[in-house]
Amino acid sequence: MSSRILDRRDFLRVLGIGGAAATLAGCGNTSIESGKELVMSYVQPEDFVVPGVGVYYASACTQCGSGCGIMGRVREGRILKLEGNPKSLISAGKICGLGQAGVQVHYNPDRLRTPMMREGDTLKPVSWEKAQASLNSRLGPASSLAGNQIAFLTGEISGHQKVMVEALLESFGSDNHVIYDALSTVTGRAASKAVIGESLPVLKIDQARMILSFGNDFLGSGVSPVYMAAQYARFRKAPRGTLVQIEPRMTLTGANADRWYAIKPGTEGVFALGLAHALLAHESYSHTLPADLVAALKPYDKDTVSDVTGVHADAIPHLAGMLWEKTPSLVLSGPSAEGHVRGFNNAAAIQLLNLILDNRGKSLLGSSVHPFPQLVSATGSYGALAKLNQDMSAGRVQTLLLMGTNPVFTAPTFLPFANNLSKVPFKVAFVTQLDETARQCDLVLPLLSPLEDFGTHVASYQPSGVEIQIQQPLMEKLYPEARGFGDMLLELAKLRRPEVYKAFPDYYSYLKTAVTKAKPVFKVNAGDEEFWEDTLRAGVLRLDMPAATLESKDGASVVQVDAPRALDTDVHYPFFFVPSVRADLRDGRHANLPWLQESPDPLTTVVWDSWVEIHPKTAYEMQIREGDILEVQSATGSVRAKAYLFPGIQPDTVSMPLGQGHTAYGRYADGMGVNPFKLFDPMFDEKTGELALYATRVIIKKTGENALVVKDEGPTSLQQNRKLVATIGADRAQLAKENAHVTE
Repeated sequence: MSSRILDRRDFLRVLGIGGAAATLAGCGNTSIESGKELVMSYVQPEDFVVPGVGVYYASACTQCGSGCGIMGRVREGRILKLEGNPKSLISAGKICGLGQAGVQVHYNPDRLRTPMMREGDTLKPVSWEKAQASLNSRLGPASSLAGNQIAFLTGEISGHQKVMVEALLESFGSDNHVIYDALSTVTGRAASKAVIGESLPVLKIDQARMILSFGNDFLGSGVSPVYMAAQYARFRKAPRGTLVQIEPRMTLTGANADRWYAIKPGTEGVFALGLAHALLAHESYSHTLPADLVAALKPYDKDTVSDVTGVHADAIPHLAGMLWEKTPSLVLSGPSAEGHVRGFNNAAAIQLLNLILDNRGKSLLGSSVHPFPQLVSATGSYGALAKLNQDMSAGRVQTLLLMGTNPVFTAPTFLPFANNLSKVPFKVAFVTQLDETARQCDLVLPLLSPLEDFGTHVASYQPSGVEIQIQQPLMEKLYPEARGFGDMLLELAKLRRPEVYKAFPDYYSYLKTAVTKAKPVFKVNAGDEEFWEDTLRAGVLRLDMPAATLESKDGASVVQVDAPRALDTDVHYPFFFVPSVRADLRDGRHANLPWLQESPDPLTTVVWDSWVEIHPKTAYEMQIREGDILEVQSATGSVRAKAYLFPGIQPDTVSMPLGQGHTAYGRYADGMGVNPFKLFDPMFDEKTGELALYATRVIIKKTGENALVVKDEGPTSLQQNRKLVATIGADRAQLAKENAHVTE
């Protein structure tokens, strides 16, 4: 190992401070020299407890990538409940049900409590000494690993956890940090970047008078639902904004819309171009696009577009008129529009509407430049997992470390990830609970829960300025054998580069040093200790920075305009398959939490199960009743689930919720429902190569079996089996005043 003296700039880079921020942080105000000073660990426990009185501590929610700040209520040394942190602009004192369930991650009875090591075909508990010895022999100074023979597979990751992961890989000469997201938004972000100049622009929902959304579930499973809900509440106040949702299967956002249109999956781009054609007839917009593009849009008349999309022809002039009148507007693209072979083209056509309507700088803003680029959230893709799968198959990966992702469960059947994972000689999983992927590893190390650990997190969506969430323990750890992710990474980094990390006895001291050395960037005059204590109390570091200008030299030229044509039919697989993403279960990572299993799906009220949504008209034609067991079969695989008659779906479409069907992951997830990830066909976006999650076609077959659909609606939910509240359909109600008996 190198024994060179670590200079100040290298030391700051190790702490995740680089670029302009390193210059500021290096100007005085730092007392550490060449990494030689010792930073003492935080070891002071809470020295007072008042029985029955709760105390609130700030931390960060890690249930999704939204980056909400939270406040944990602790009573008599135990965390009881989570709330939103009012000092965080993202959460603004609010929290969603998914965030509330973070307490159950902490208290889950199936949490891993001790290291486990493979002996033959099984994992067996071992001591930390034995686990550490195995880890050190593979990753210590004597390791023969070099370059990309070592890989680190994570989900979305940010903050100093990301810095430490990449620093560990760098010590081997590896840049093989693989980031995988089963619900990747790569295609939509690429189209947005190409057309409007920003992959993830700031949405000023509260500044728009009309929102036209193509399957963007910003109130449910979107990029920052808690923040968006607050924006949406202001959008609905006078003057009341209008929301129109266009999608093949109704989402939570669609259920809140003023108008909802069902559209054939994959034709969203055709509808957007038809709307562009109608808008250009208005003198205000007639000169916003190049003449050749305007000419190419001529075939997109309302009748042709209606034939292709299945949306009534009158919808196009009606929506165009609304957009003329209600400015500024905001047009959004979502996963159901982007997850097709021509998904990039769909998203680009949708973003073209924002150019025509001149929404940039009004309802669409650029994001602020982050002063600490090393901490910025790194989002994943299917393509990254596919590349890793190839490397494992070819024997190029000798050691694989995993954290925060479960690809054995979420990888489609046509990608033999589980088989190729077995070809890697040494696999290490950092988990709180054994899932399908961890069960195939050679060494499994128990993590502290997010409510017991330190960390920093940077949300991918920064609505205003820059916000860094500070995660801190809210109580003593439940299980002595569990360890923090940062601490385990730091120990490995010390083995690899002792001259760099010897100053830090633990991850807390590393994090404290990193934050206090960044103090000049935040322009505060407090001393280091005061600044650190204030940061822990607040739970968040904020920089108010101006939004960047949205620029794209010729975004309109990116849009590909071909002659509109109807979708190809497939007699073998006549139905479109649209997976639905629940706001609570997401890709299945939260299926182990009983609160979320018990929480009714907001549109169907089904609990603890999987189901097949089918339009009532289609069900009538096929003589399908609720509860009939259906086999849903694609060219790749098949699953069986109960039928649920759902009017909020396009008639040629069936849908199933993702997240269920685990074969491991604890008592609350194992055997619950089925796994629709196994249905996806090998269909990919033409432009980005990303997996097209909404392009699979299926056939549905009746099995002759029927079972009860467990849900909160209908007769099963009436109190004492008595109909206490009577309801009547709006089409049968006599609403006119002259037909009603009115007592003056």
